Amino acid sequence: MTDIKFTREGTGDPLVLIHGIGHQRSAWGDTFELLAEDFDVIAIDLPGFGRSPAPDQPHSYRLDSYVDQLEEFFAELGLDRPHVAGNSLGGLFALELAARGAVRTATAISPAGFWGPLGLANVIANLALMKASTYVPRAVLKVFSDKAFLRKVSLRALYSHPERVPADVAFDDALNLRNSPGFFPVAWYASRARYRGRPLVPVTIAWGTNDRLLLPSQATTAREALPTVSHLTLPGCGHVPMVDNPELVAGAIVQTVVQAADRAGEPLLHLTGA
Repeated sequence: MTDIKFTREGTGDPLVLIHGIGHQRSAWGDTFELLAEDFDVIAIDLPGFGRSPAPDQPHSYRLDSYVDQLEEFFAELGLDRPHVAGNSLGGLFALELAARGAVRTATAISPAGFWGPLGLANVIANLALMKASTYVPRAVLKVFSDKAFLRKVSLRALYSHPERVPADVAFDDALNLRNSPGFFPVAWYASRARYRGRPLVPVTIAWGTNDRLLLPSQATTAREALPTVSHLTLPGCGHVPMVDNPELVAGAIVQTVVQAADRAGEPLLHLTGA
């Protein structure tokens, strides 16, 4: 059994949303509501992050164990090969699920696992700085969360438009980054991760042109490694584009589903984004 906490809205085909390291389900911002117009959307907190407790034995913080836990979660909710979308580490998990054939489609947004030495060093430096900054007194965190111009400074590694993150969400995300028991063990395993799989289902990889965490050059690496999947550019978006441009991200996910259904000759759902 898993104890993954989640928020669920909408009707239609199930779509599971997976956040990145140090984040939580709030990472999806208004993209969640947009997708709920077309799908039965389930945004999760990964084990050890957000409101989900650390994984219990026999599970662990190993990345392959996370993918196992996600498959168990699907089974527990009665989801038969849902669509998935993931950001950053969640994007890597989406690709791993696609390689297992455990999902119908996967949309990976700035996925981890395509970095070289310099790209990995950039990730480690930025994550370490963000993590360290959360250990200031709560009152200081609150000030940086409440003021839009301070959010622009403190969250620039994640967003092109940090000021669009609501103050209460920014504060809760900072506390989550500080307190999540999964951060250090997952960072350890993730730093060694490289995506070597071959998706068995339709996949789209989307990358923001202003991504400061997983640099856009990694999109080129992903194109070279996976030339048969769809690749999209998200103009003007940062590492977490679900806040920078919710409509663009939701459209990319809908497009993945629509194109997959069209290729398979399946009837389309009532998709407002189709």
